[in-house]
Amino acid sequence: MDEITNPALNSSIKDLEGAEFFNKFLPNLIGLSFVIGVVVFVAIIIVGAIQWIISGGDKAGIESAKGKITNAVVGIIILLALFAIIAVVENFFGVEIINPKINFLE
Repeated sequence: MDEITNPALNSSIKDLEGAEFFNKFLPNLIGLSFVIGVVVFVAIIIVGAIQWIISGGDKAGIESAKGKITNAVVGIIILLALFAIIAVVENFFGVEIINPKINFLE
């Protein structure tokens, strides 16, 4: 019988115990969250740009498109600031948030 593996964790699920699972799962989850945030940013920028183009000079349409683009830029700034804060906390306190070692669960 073939073994069930999780491609995100690059190991067999049945070989992972509590702490090992979280040590591999959390960094992947954080990385996936950043990727999803960037994809959403790009999608909202594209939707805002298309809305601006097809507004045809309508002030309400342009303001709505500007609002979408502004919100997307604020969102990506918050996402990048969060990444920078995580990096500073990791370096300052010597903990690994992006790649944590959870030993208290063992």
